[in-house]
Amino acid sequence: MTKGILAAISGAAIVFCLAGEVSAATTVIGSSLAADCSQAARRGRADRGALTLCETALTEEALTRSDRAKTLINRGVILMRQQRWDQALNSLDQAIALQNNIGEAYVNRGAVLIGLRRYQEALQQIDHGLRLGVDEQAKAYYNRGLAHEGLEDAQSAYYDYQQAVVLEPNWDLPQQQLLRFTVTRR
Repeated sequence: MTKGILAAISGAAIVFCLAGEVSAATTVIGSSLAADCSQAARRGRADRGALTLCETALTEEALTRSDRAKTLINRGVILMRQQRWDQALNSLDQAIALQNNIGEAYVNRGAVLIGLRRYQEALQQIDHGLRLGVDEQAKAYYNRGLAHEGLEDAQSAYYDYQQAVVLEPNWDLPQQQLLRFTVTRR
């Protein structure tokens, strides 16, 4: 980006907490409770039934190491949507302990840390997830923008929201965040 561009937040209050962090589910293929849990997480569900699907899959199904890790991530996503931060963090930590090369585990861990207002840790987790690779990069950049705002780094937040729009041009949420910024050239 061009040097000399300064992004400043319009208005006095940061409203990113109202927008909420965004989660990235993982895919489990097949006809199983783990696959149903995956679909529930991908569809944005946060109800008790969705959580029960994941928990039952973890306790009753014979899952491969990879599918168990992905199901733990999906359970963490659903718990995060319920704002059960500590339980979500625990589920994601379990997934990472099983398989530490799934980028979505770290991006979602970062989203949970944003919910806990631990922004610097969130950035580290999201960056690690991006290095590993994630299916939905735009969500990672959006969350990174939220973390930068939490650290009062408006310029970095602006660039991350911009990157989210580049990656997912039809996604309204980062576009709405960008409307709060005023860009001036020095």
